[in-house]
Amino acid sequence: MNVPKLVKVFTIALVAILSGCTPRSQWLQAPEPTRQLFHRVRPGDTLYRVARYFGVSVPALRAANGLSSDTLHPGQRLFYPWPKGAKRYQQGVASWYGPGFAGRRTASGEVFDPKALTAAHPRLPFGSRVLVLRIDTQETVIVRINDRGPFTKGRIIDLALAAARAIGLDRDGTAEVILYRLP
Repeated sequence: MNVPKLVKVFTIALVAILSGCTPRSQWLQAPEPTRQLFHRVRPGDTLYRVARYFGVSVPALRAANGLSSDTLHPGQRLFYPWPKGAKRYQQGVASWYGPGFAGRRTASGEVFDPKALTAAHPRLPFGSRVLVLRIDTQETVIVRINDRGPFTKGRIIDLALAAARAIGLDRDGTAEVILYRLP
């Protein structure tokens, strides 16, 4: 047997052995996160409002965070469980838009409010709720789709200013995110 043929046989055998170690299905499917997520408290947030927003009970939110009272402080982190039924939808770059569009009509017909937790997406139906997970900081925000956009190539979602502030995107301009559709 000559050397090139031996190398080819060895390479094929090595690939067969290595491909048997890790099932291909694990390469294609990333598991859904099971960790707790967190929300950074904004001015005006109440424990009841945050619990309702994330679909958990006030006692559960209090217990998950070791809180003995309902007092919240801006900048405080509140942990909450992964939302049931959240499906990974898309990964890419997010950006934000805001004050210049305040008072104008969005594509859905409602008036744009930069203080609302809303976003623009090119395809998702209006009214869809989407959890936006910022990859580098693990900060999350849940937004409601009410507009079309972004219109800059390479971006997948435009967040209203309040949603961008919730994950620190207002400082950075853009960030890599994962979108999860909520039921």
